[in-house]
Amino acid sequence: MSSLDEFQANLESLPNILQKKYALLRDLDRSLQDIQKQNEQRCEQEIEDIKREVRSGSIIPNTSLIRFSDEALDEQKHSVRIADEKVALAVQAYDLVDTHIQQLDKYLKKFDEELRRERESAAASALPATSQDGGAKTGKGGEGGRGGRKKTRQATAAAAAATETATIAANPTGMDLDIPVDPNEPTYCFCNQVSYGEMVACDNPNCKIEWFHFGCVGLKEQPKGKWYCSDCASLKNRRKGR
Repeated sequence: MSSLDEFQANLESLPNILQKKYALLRDLDRSLQDIQKQNEQRCEQEIEDIKREVRSGSIIPNTSLIRFSDEALDEQKHSVRIADEKVALAVQAYDLVDTHIQQLDKYLKKFDEELRRERESAAASALPATSQDGGAKTGKGGEGGRGGRKKTRQATAAAAAATETATIAANPTGMDLDIPVDPNEPTYCFCNQVSYGEMVACDNPNCKIEWFHFGCVGLKEQPKGKWYCSDCASLKNRRKGR
């Protein structure tokens, strides 16, 4: 049995253990209340007896000689013992829960580290393909011309989808593991973010940005024919107006 299975087994038995301790606490509390009530009645009766004897002159009203009976004192001592036992039970229950919480924190930290390593490994294995596609995207006037750039964008989108799939598989819980973004990953679009999802290339060969995310430029599918970003389109219109 692994340590995690052993912890799970202990955790499943925790409610029953706590229930037994709480039941014992309730029994002790009832016993303590009964003894305190009985002792209170005994002491009140003994005080009345002492007052009556003092009034009748049977005893001298000397406070140093007047005391409760041994039975009353024994009841009070017994009440203190029960109260101490209740405190000990409460401390045991607290320590038991605290121990399980510390173990749970340890296993969660270990599980988080394992997920972090798996995600880093998946991201590292996807970096070469992403970098290669990024180099193909930034080259202008290449062998394939403008048509070649659109084909490269399709290959890049496929690589990005594969990277996203690997990331989800490495992190099935959706936990934020604070994995840093590769600082060498090229950025695109008006949002100055890395490549992801569907992207479109501006047909101006001198465009400073060149690639844009569909959502950032209001596109839902690849445009037919030539397409210019808003900056290049404005520049082109100004040149026509001269």
